[in-house]
Amino acid sequence: MKINLKKAVITMAALLLGFGALTGCSKKSSSGDSAGNKGYVGIAMPTKSAERWIADGNNMVKELKKLGYKTDLQYGEDKVENQVAQIENMITKGVDTLVIASIDGSALTDVLEKAHKENIKVIAYDRLLMNSKYVDYYATFDNFGVGVLQASYIEDKLGLKDGKGPYNIELFGGSPDDNNALINYNGVMSVFKPYMKSKQLVVPSGQTKFNQIATLRWDGSTAQARMDNLLSANYTDKNLDAVLSPYDPISLGIISSLKGVGYGSDSKKLPVITGQDATVAGVKSIIAGEQTETIFKDTRILAKNTIEMIKAISADKKVPVNDTKTYDNGVKVVPTYLSKPVSVDKENYKAELIDTDYYKESQLKE
Repeated sequence: MKINLKKAVITMAALLLGFGALTGCSKKSSSGDSAGNKGYVGIAMPTKSAERWIADGNNMVKELKKLGYKTDLQYGEDKVENQVAQIENMITKGVDTLVIASIDGSALTDVLEKAHKENIKVIAYDRLLMNSKYVDYYATFDNFGVGVLQASYIEDKLGLKDGKGPYNIELFGGSPDDNNALINYNGVMSVFKPYMKSKQLVVPSGQTKFNQIATLRWDGSTAQARMDNLLSANYTDKNLDAVLSPYDPISLGIISSLKGVGYGSDSKKLPVITGQDATVAGVKSIIAGEQTETIFKDTRILAKNTIEMIKAISADKKVPVNDTKTYDNGVKVVPTYLSKPVSVDKENYKAELIDTDYYKESQLKE
C-alpha cells in the first residue's frame, strides 16, 4: 500500500491544531470565561467569626453568580498566612479579579505583586490594602464619615452644642492593623477635639491617642479587659457618661465590664455607647436599652458597588469611583467607590433594618 507522505503530514498537523484548540477551550472554561461565565472572581474574606463578613461574602457570590461569574470565596479565619495561601491558590486557579478584605492590610504586598504579574486586577474590599502599588481599586464605606456619625451622636445626646458639660468619656478604637480604624478615629476626633479643648468632654484616663485606644482584631474580650482597667483606675469616685466604641462586639464587651461594677441599675445608668455594623447582638442590645447606637453599613450596597466595579473591569470600561484623593495606601492614592453609612438607634432601627429586609423582626427577638 502506497502512503501519501505529504497528505499524512497535513492531516497530522490539522489534528494537532484541533487538539490545541480543544485544550485551550478547556483551560479558559476552568477560569470561568466560557461556559456562560463572564469571568472568575476570587473573594478573600478575613473571618467567619464576625457575621458581617459572612453576609458580605454571601451577598457578593449570590449577585455575581446571577450575572454569570464563577466565584471562589475563602475565609482566612484571622490568620494572615491562611489568607496569603488562599489568595495564592486563587491566582493559580486563574481568577481574573481578586476582591480582598484583608486581615492585615500591610501583610499582602508579595502576593499582590504575584497577582499583578498574572494581570489580575485587585479590589480592596472595605479595608484598604497598604504599601502596594498593585491595588487597583478600593470599595468601602465612608469610614471617616462613620467616625463623624458616631461622635456626632454622642455630641447630640449630651447636648454639647448647647454648651452642656463637663462629661466624662472614654475612647475605644479599632484594630491597629486595619487602616479603616485610623480613618474612623480621625473622623471621631474631628468632632470631639473642640469639646476636649473647652473641657466639655473630659477623658479621665488621658488616653486619647489612637495607639492608646486601639483594640487588636476588633476583639470584644480585649476591649472588656481594657474597660475593666479604666474603671478601676479612674472611676472609683466618678461616673462615666459616654463611651465612643467603634464596633458592636467591642461595645458588648464594654457593657459587660460596666455592668460588672453596677452600671445599668436604677441608681447608675449606663453611659451613651456607640457601635458599628448593626450586628444582631448589637441591635438586640440597643432594643434592650444597653448599647445606644450603631452604624449600619448595608453590605448589599457595598456588594452591589463592588460588582459594578468588577463588571466594568470585565468589559474593559471605565470603573466607577467617587473618591480619587483620600485613600493613600503609602505608595499610591487608590481610586475608591464610597458607600454611605447610616446611624441607627432605638428610634429608627425598624425603618432601617427591618423595613429594608436586611433583618427579619424575628431575628432581633430574644
